[in-house]
Amino acid sequence: MRFIDTNVFLRYLTADDERKARRALALLKRVEGNDERVATSSLVIFEIVFTLESYYSMPRERVSSLVLPLVELRGLQLDNKDVFREALGLYASGRLSFADAYNASLMRKKGLGEIYSYDRDFDRLEGIRRVQP
Repeated sequence: MRFIDTNVFLRYLTADDERKARRALALLKRVEGNDERVATSSLVIFEIVFTLESYYSMPRERVSSLVLPLVELRGLQLDNKDVFREALGLYASGRLSFADAYNASLMRKKGLGEIYSYDRDFDRLEGIRRVQP
């Protein structure tokens, strides 16, 4: 098993370097077919979202629709895939930043209903109560 870095995903998603995009696609097809297993980290997914939104100026819905299939790759080892699925949906709705959407999704998974925060964005979520320290 090997680790897959952010730039491989980005070359595939943006196709800004045709040769690298083709090679990345070939690798991702092997991963989807479970012919090759790779691992990545939560930070890589965060970096993909951040780069697509900030550098490539993609709208959140587009970013979510591009990243979700990567998270779902059968041969990809990534902790908390279920949390990423939910977080990408919350993020695409425009109600929360990706980091806040991930944290809210992780809270739900862990059964936590309250968060210490000054961020009023959490007030928009059902089932989560924001508490100021």
